[in-house]
Amino acid sequence: MKHKVITFGEIMLRLAPLNGICFEQANACETTFGGSEANVAVALANYGLKSSFVSKLPDNVIGQAALDTLRRYGVDTSHIVRGGNRLGMYLLEKGWSPCSSICTYDRAGSAMAEAVPKDFSWDKIFEDAGWFHLSGITPALSPAMARICLAAVVNARKRGMTVSCDVNFRSKLWSFEEAGKTMGKLCQYVDVLIINEEEAKVLGIDIANEQLTNYAAFYNMAHALKKQYPHVTAITSVARIDNNRAVKAMLWTQEVFQSAVFPLHVVDPVGAGDAFCAALIYGMLRRMENQQLINFAAAACALKHSIKGDFNLVPLADIERLAAQNGSSGVQR
Repeated sequence: MKHKVITFGEIMLRLAPLNGICFEQANACETTFGGSEANVAVALANYGLKSSFVSKLPDNVIGQAALDTLRRYGVDTSHIVRGGNRLGMYLLEKGWSPCSSICTYDRAGSAMAEAVPKDFSWDKIFEDAGWFHLSGITPALSPAMARICLAAVVNARKRGMTVSCDVNFRSKLWSFEEAGKTMGKLCQYVDVLIINEEEAKVLGIDIANEQLTNYAAFYNMAHALKKQYPHVTAITSVARIDNNRAVKAMLWTQEVFQSAVFPLHVVDPVGAGDAFCAALIYGMLRRMENQQLINFAAAACALKHSIKGDFNLVPLADIERLAAQNGSSGVQR
């Protein structure tokens, strides 16, 4: 299998008030960049894989800064299209227990939201790649982008590429009904499906409000999804448990595998799910055994919580070490 991974989505400018205060109180913000598929591409490059991020960025200093950020971390940007009026943004207010962090999007009219099918030549983009990854965020950007995503997965399937999709439902971007209709079509071409309880309902799978870290609930959902989407070969889910003090993940590949429970030290939870996706892709490309794979992916997710910003920059060796210890960390000597 070719090990180059293509990810497709929107990278955004992230504004976060300094010192964890509310946006209304802020006189200054920290600026970074992030976005689901961009986060996956950076993590894969960090692990030593060839990763290419495909998107559309405005031809201005903000778009260039986003491009330079990706290049700094070793991501191929040769298929990024320049054009459009603006880069999407999101504002992050860090939540302190018991409050959740709040993301406010400002992405209407962004270069990616206004992209058209002719912007992306999938034959050229997929030329030397073996894996394609996207999330449910990208087709939610516009009706045209939903069509672009469908064309991409159809092309990838024809080429025999592995297609992974993080359903990643965002209620601020589209409704349950809109998401279900579009994602239902896309998932017909997916091999590896990353999903949670709410997203299962988007796809019409009712698991009776059971958390997917429950063996029976996950098993039943996986079998229902396999029946609905015959091409799927792996289904996985990750969740924070124990009042957000730990992470656990599940994997189905004809049988169910459960990860160890990994304790959390939460500095920044944004991008933790993307860290999980990237580790899953890496582990599959490296042909890890299923139990090793789900432990590795869950460990990557847990460690990302300790890293500020969207990107998982934890060294590969640290993830492998924590995964091998089954969640028991200690002092490295």
